[in-house]
Amino acid sequence: MKYSNDQLKLVANTIRCLAADMVEKAASGHPGVALGLADVAASLWLKFLKFDPKDPSWADRDRLVFSGGHGSSLVYSLLHLSGTGDLKLDELKAFRQVGSRCAGHPERGLCPGVEVTTGPLGQGVAMAVGMAIAERMDAARWNKEGLPVSDHRTWCLCGDGDMEEGISHEACSLAGRLKLDRLCLIYDSNNITIEGTADLAFADDTRKRFEAYGWKVFECDGHDFDAIDRVLRRAMKVEGQPTLVIAKTHIGQGCPNKHDTSAVHGAPVGAEELAGLKSALGFDPEKFFDVPGDVYDFFDDRGAACHRMNLRWRKTLKDWSAANAELAAAREIAQRGSIPKDLAAKLPAFDPAKPVATRAACGTALCAIAPEVPFLVGGSADLEPSNKTNLKPFGWVSAEDFSGRNFHWGVRELGMSAIVNGIQAHGGYRAFGATFAVFSDYCKPAIRLAALMGIPSMWVFSHDSFYVGEDGPTHEPVEQIAMLRTIPNFFAFRPADANETAASLLAMLQCKDAPSCILTSRQNLPVLEGVTPEKVAKGGYVIWESSPMPDVMFIASGSEVAICIEAAKRLAETGRNARVVSMPCRALFDRQPLGYRESVIPGTCAKRVIVEAGVSFGWEKFSMNSATTRYVTLDTFGASGPYKELADQFGFTVDNVYAKAREML
Repeated sequence: MKYSNDQLKLVANTIRCLAADMVEKAASGHPGVALGLADVAASLWLKFLKFDPKDPSWADRDRLVFSGGHGSSLVYSLLHLSGTGDLKLDELKAFRQVGSRCAGHPERGLCPGVEVTTGPLGQGVAMAVGMAIAERMDAARWNKEGLPVSDHRTWCLCGDGDMEEGISHEACSLAGRLKLDRLCLIYDSNNITIEGTADLAFADDTRKRFEAYGWKVFECDGHDFDAIDRVLRRAMKVEGQPTLVIAKTHIGQGCPNKHDTSAVHGAPVGAEELAGLKSALGFDPEKFFDVPGDVYDFFDDRGAACHRMNLRWRKTLKDWSAANAELAAAREIAQRGSIPKDLAAKLPAFDPAKPVATRAACGTALCAIAPEVPFLVGGSADLEPSNKTNLKPFGWVSAEDFSGRNFHWGVRELGMSAIVNGIQAHGGYRAFGATFAVFSDYCKPAIRLAALMGIPSMWVFSHDSFYVGEDGPTHEPVEQIAMLRTIPNFFAFRPADANETAASLLAMLQCKDAPSCILTSRQNLPVLEGVTPEKVAKGGYVIWESSPMPDVMFIASGSEVAICIEAAKRLAETGRNARVVSMPCRALFDRQPLGYRESVIPGTCAKRVIVEAGVSFGWEKFSMNSATTRYVTLDTFGASGPYKELADQFGFTVDNVYAKAREML
């Protein structure tokens, strides 16, 4: 159905009034962006977006990302009007209230139609890049001539704040290099931020910036329906380049007094201004949450048209599956994210006689897993030779060929991490990013969003702890593992040896509702006895003991477990009973039944030595009292020098760990 400009104007003004009513009733929110973007949003949804409200998880739907998540009232207005997720008007009236699906910022999983959780500016842009990459990968893997099972686009609405954030530079630079021509970024350029006009701190030539990235750039008046139509049609015809549409808009469009001011950005417009807005738009100022019947009809018509597209796609998928049975089975497994039940049996076994760095063991394990999990993809932030993350022999993703499984992310840790989230949120892949453990700080904002969304993105962080050695304290993580452990719904693994490393990767893959990471060593570590995937899957377990009734317990993770085992053996030689607990993943251990946890760390043994080459923060939970607990941790920054000398200096030796235990006996 074709919509006249008057009909589109009615839709846009309905969105404006709904959004303003939501913010006013909640007494909080951000009305300005919804008022300014309503014309673009109405045009995009009713004329271009391929999205079936009856089936919001349709695999070949267009993805629409609202990077400026503070404009959530716009999002919920569109979802309600289109009938997506049966979002009722009463739920819009509960905007920003406890228990409402209409949260302050859009949250994935809370409201159907919300592809990703947004709000931290710029991350939506990067996740949109990830989604566009995933679509191109799907097309390379599954499409056959005349049977395109992947044929959708990624649209992203963003604003001045998104453009200022560094993550947009990282992600959009890579998008240009990969020539993502199914990606369209619509930039709500209104030149207003919270503090005033954007040019107080932002005077970039955005067109030149994106052209330098390799994007095709268009501009239009974001309130002229004919101009919006022309530019979006042109954008869809571009090949070999992602597109940026700079839509010149007015924040608070329609407000009689707050139009084009920062006052309309993040606060209700007020009763008097709201009445003036509605009057100016031709709505009754005495009515609230008022939707003309025609507006629902327009969205119903568009939804019906998209549903027919969905049905045609299902016919294409059926024909494709019949002609490509083996590919169809592989695609179904990838869509479900199914991990082989016998994957543990395919893990490499490491020789106890040959010490190996866990970064190297991680690379070996990834290459063993990759053929068994063909939808596993990922790469490193220009550190693959050090991270050992190359999935051999599965090739590299490039602008010319998206069939590979390895990525060159470039030196872009935050952009990489959010792009990984976008690939993961798109569906059909298990994606990971990799860098040095100290640079997990750069990744943390995206890790947090992954945990909030409950998507199983993965990270490989090599070169953990002061054992990095000569590179010095700038590259020696001491507080990062503690930081990672504080993130809710996140699993941080720090394996003790090569076999724990392989088992940790298996546990990460088996977790489908939370992200995870693994921290690996630069230095060689002994291969320990008694490690099994079943034990590692519990997060913590007894790796060595001289008696089930210990006088002293050693609790450690990573490279320090081996030190503790040697100290415990020395203690046992003196007639004292000792136990060593390996704790590769504290969050996973915390999820185990109380009975199991008490069997591993019994309250009958109060004397404990806690050992980890990082800060002591968080380990106090395993102490019964300070008098009977000793710590061998590092609560200062590291230093530059050979790692063995640093270990002596910081007390990470068998002698020192043994001495700490003897102090309590």
